Amino acid sequence: MFRGSFRNAIKNKKIKINREMEKIILFTLTMVLSAVLVQSKYYSRSVAYEPVQLKKTNLRFYVHDTITGSNPTAVVIAHPNATSSSASPLFGRLIAIDDPLTEGPEISSKTIGNARGMYAFASKDDKELTLVLYVDLGFTSGKYKGSSLSVLSRNPILENPREMTVVGGRGLFRHASGFITVRTQSDDGEKGDAVLEYNVEVVHP
Repeated sequence: MFRGSFRNAIKNKKIKINREMEKIILFTLTMVLSAVLVQSKYYSRSVAYEPVQLKKTNLRFYVHDTITGSNPTAVVIAHPNATSSSASPLFGRLIAIDDPLTEGPEISSKTIGNARGMYAFASKDDKELTLVLYVDLGFTSGKYKGSSLSVLSRNPILENPREMTVVGGRGLFRHASGFITVRTQSDDGEKGDAVLEYNVEVVHP
């Protein structure tokens, strides 16, 4: 009789354990399926944005845009199909760039990064020579190594100084916005080579 009671007790305990395991398994499957259903959508639930303290950063460096020579940093990737004799011959030309950024105006000064992107000649009139520029200013040394600023702006190159817009960034400049005051340091009008001084002011987290 004792053995029978003991066996029944073990059997009942096993049933309870099995039921508990079933509950755990069912709960786990429910959670997994819920997560899959949530992640199957291309968006998540919007939540309130908590503002963060912003800081202002100022930078100054020089951009070397070289079209000529055996190792140019700016190359033409598209020419316009000229249909009007009244339009500037440059109108519609597209340039890709990989310009070095240096601490000083001399190309021999310390390299701190590069300007990579492109610009298009967007004005029909030579008297108002204007570029539309997209460039990523990436820093390769110092505090901001691995970070970059994104510029998307009109660039009226005959104005000195002129202003361009910073629309974003990455790394330490994530969510950045601001502007760049550009001054032409030197310009070879015949060749098109230029050294540009960039004074940057951005706010970012």
